[in-house]
Amino acid sequence: MAVATAKKTNGKPGPGPKHNIEAAREDYYQRIDKHDMAPLWKVMNSVVTEEPVTRCAPVVWHFDDVKSLVMESGGLITTEEAKRRVLILENPAMRGESKATNTLFAGIQMILPGEVAPAHRHVAAAIRFVLDGEGAYTAVDGEKAFMSPGDFVITANWAPHDHGNTSKKPMLWLDVLDFPAVNFFEASFAQSFDEPTLATTRQDGESLSRYGSGVLPDGKWDKSYTPVINYTYKRTRPIVERMAAAGDVDKSHGARVRYANPVTGGPVLPTMSAWLAMLPKGFKGEPYRATDGTVFVCVEGEGHTEVDGEVLEWGPNDVFVVPPWKRYHHVAGKQSVLFSISDRPAQEALGIWREGK
Repeated sequence: MAVATAKKTNGKPGPGPKHNIEAAREDYYQRIDKHDMAPLWKVMNSVVTEEPVTRCAPVVWHFDDVKSLVMESGGLITTEEAKRRVLILENPAMRGESKATNTLFAGIQMILPGEVAPAHRHVAAAIRFVLDGEGAYTAVDGEKAFMSPGDFVITANWAPHDHGNTSKKPMLWLDVLDFPAVNFFEASFAQSFDEPTLATTRQDGESLSRYGSGVLPDGKWDKSYTPVINYTYKRTRPIVERMAAAGDVDKSHGARVRYANPVTGGPVLPTMSAWLAMLPKGFKGEPYRATDGTVFVCVEGEGHTEVDGEVLEWGPNDVFVVPPWKRYHHVAGKQSVLFSISDRPAQEALGIWREGK
């Protein structure tokens, strides 16, 4: 059987079958492009990857640097002008996108003595983790919660809320919101109110007393989020301390508890979950990784976290990010406490969350 050969032109091989098919393909791609179409086979390996691929980078923000910069903003813009006086913690691999991870926003908010951050609400859920100061409050859904360092405050989806500072010192806290995920679904809504503050009908700590004391009010709590507004540090820290003393220490995470919805036992929010962990002095965690990118805060102590060979040194009130599916481990030079929050509940609801060593 004869084998087809390419014709020669000036002594050189002419266009053959391979050349012809490549030219035909390129012509085809150009024609389908005019109809807003593209061939999956050219991008299959980049859109259906064997393992997670993240744009998120490991990063740490040291509180000594952050605090002075946030304080400086107090003389530049009022809460009335800014609505929320917040400096965004931008992941260096995603500058300009207002993201700490691909799904979470993080920022440091400050409210000065006598100020009010006016009432509004939004589809994005939010948490506050108090870093510095005492005596400011967040009013959420009818309850005014006065805050102290280490407190974990919930603002659920579409819950009306405002902030005020009745103390004599500035108050700083970490905000984490899920609006990058909400905006991915193009489902964002927000609303401001005519009055800067909303009426409160429940006293500070009432939701924790009602729902977080081993009893539940008669009736049905049918919301997708926790009824507790403020998980106070003074109640949560002794728990991890007792766990550490009893040797109930996870080899990767330390003596760790998950903040829970007391009605369901599930996460505090449908899109975000949070943990508090005590690392004993000299703790060196075993490597761990999971698909949820995580924002950490050092509440007490000092140490470092190694993320795929990169070392993030941390101390009190420092904030750091571990990207999705990056192997990491914690090392504590002395007894330390870490707060963390991630999008794990959203991933679990979609059936895509995984963990590994």
